[in-house]
Amino acid sequence: MTNISEIFKTQFGSEAEGEFFAPGRINLIGEHTDYNGGFVFPAAITIGTYGAARKREDDLIRLYSENFPEKGIIEFSLNDLSYQKEHDWTNYPKGMIRYLKEEHPINSGMEIAFYGTIPNGAGLSSSASIELLTGVILEDLFGLKVERLDLVKTGKRVENEFIGVNSGIMDQFAIGMGQKDHALLLDTNTLKYEVVPAEFGEYVVAIMNTNKRRELADSKYNERRAECEEALRRLQTKLDIHALGELDEETFFANTDLIGDDVLIKRAKHAVTENQRTLKAKAALDKGDLVTFGKLLNASHESLQKDYEVTGIELDTLVFAAQAQPGVLGARMTGAGFGGCAIALVKESNWEAFVNAVKKEYNDKIGYATDIYKASIEDGAKKLG
Repeated sequence: MTNISEIFKTQFGSEAEGEFFAPGRINLIGEHTDYNGGFVFPAAITIGTYGAARKREDDLIRLYSENFPEKGIIEFSLNDLSYQKEHDWTNYPKGMIRYLKEEHPINSGMEIAFYGTIPNGAGLSSSASIELLTGVILEDLFGLKVERLDLVKTGKRVENEFIGVNSGIMDQFAIGMGQKDHALLLDTNTLKYEVVPAEFGEYVVAIMNTNKRRELADSKYNERRAECEEALRRLQTKLDIHALGELDEETFFANTDLIGDDVLIKRAKHAVTENQRTLKAKAALDKGDLVTFGKLLNASHESLQKDYEVTGIELDTLVFAAQAQPGVLGARMTGAGFGGCAIALVKESNWEAFVNAVKKEYNDKIGYATDIYKASIEDGAKKLG
């Protein structure tokens, strides 16, 4: 583990006032349901972003990331918190500072060093991790009284309004509210949530990284969202609903004629059926029925591949290779898609054979390596020590 306080001292020439951590997240199931008013089932993980920080006497903000050492220290003023493309990754913390400053007394500059263990572009939500990390740093440095849910909502606002990505609230929620060894069943319509023990017994969660860079803002994410909104608009000509997540499968299939477009029907079908799978997955975990849970993971991937069309050859290769291995109950892509990561539920005694077989098949077919690691489920964003 890289020592974040040492990084801070090397870059800024003084001791930090505190160390902080915000996890990344995986979504066990419930993909592309969050902005459709449905349920998601994420968990915070031990891979995440570390920060060390201290206040300054003036208005200067100086940020450094050990993940982008070639960019050096990026500086801007507390009095000019506008989005600037040349400020690159620092726009995420900058957005948090800007929006929290609107509501709270942030009255001086600061220095923050960041170091993330989340693979860049892996779809494990490094951006939300940086946002919530910045939030807990500002809370601590300036003694802010911020409800955790408000911090979560501020992170989403940064993503939507400051960065310009139409993402839902799941990432920030999981990272802000996560609990060790538990997943969160979140109703994205109401923000009501249930803490569910994620106890997998002799099975572990494998995270498999395609190592294909996925730029969320440049992907077809916004296109899929627009397709779902159009399908919803057409359904609303007859049905009194506010989101696709309100529909059960029977009502949806009885009214597909209202949509009248094959592509839009497929997109909406995924949103509706994935939402129902998420509720079934929660029920399966409550009963300790890991076999059913695994089957739901497989069905989720099939829907993401065929109906939502967000997987691609890299994710499909990983998932199908994983599903074929002994001791695997299920596998699916996780995150927005178009690269990033997949997850699998693997018997721990089969781990080594599983990793070797999946790595070989992926390398043979795709031509470069995948990285595979075990995920432990962790607490949400916090000050360390």
